[in-house]
Amino acid sequence: MGLGSYWGEVIDVLRDIIPVYDKVNSFISLGKDTEHRNRAISGRINKGDKVLDAGSGFGNMSKTASKIVGNDLDLILYDPLMPMLKNTDRLFDIKLDSTCGVFEHIPFQNDGFDMVLSGYSLRDAISLKTAISEIHRVLKKNGRWVIVDLGKPDEPLIRFGVTFYLRMILPIIAFIAGGRLGLKFATLYGTYKLWPQNKKLESLLLEKFSRVEFEKDLMGGAIMVAAYKLSLIHI
Repeated sequence: MGLGSYWGEVIDVLRDIIPVYDKVNSFISLGKDTEHRNRAISGRINKGDKVLDAGSGFGNMSKTASKIVGNDLDLILYDPLMPMLKNTDRLFDIKLDSTCGVFEHIPFQNDGFDMVLSGYSLRDAISLKTAISEIHRVLKKNGRWVIVDLGKPDEPLIRFGVTFYLRMILPIIAFIAGGRLGLKFATLYGTYKLWPQNKKLESLLLEKFSRVEFEKDLMGGAIMVAAYKLSLIHI
């Protein structure tokens, strides 16, 4: 489960749409992307946390985390596209550490992070199970993984509605927001087809993580997830 061989095509599109990426994302999420990031991160991050922003893009999840607790965070941006990482300066007053790479081969030691953030990026993993295992590996005991992404509703009728939006409505909105480059956001539907339904995603996370909190919005078409790597208590 994951993009597999489709990953290369998706990455090429993401590279092309960098100039309009944030603007179009805001439009196609019906202006709720900022709200969803805030809802997901609030109450789960602490001052002094060491945080990996996995699939960071420009660093919007990290920026949200910094606004919530101040700048008392040790942030590392991690993304497969170097051009994305080179465009993060506009969001931050200071230069953040950044590394280029994929979910499936995270170049950090075991138990290294208090929190991992993934905003609209896990859906682009080559292998979802491998990505989940790698995030679990790099989290400390009692670490948290916060995910914000598209949701795939379990109810067939609602899932049809989300599918219709992504196939028919989204390209129009993306064109209005981003012109010809915005049309390339149609690739989003391809990633959605390969994305598991909400309950399946939750079960995949529970194969590795001790507890998962799964919040939905837009009738399940948007998800805010927190997965916890809890330490085992021996009595």
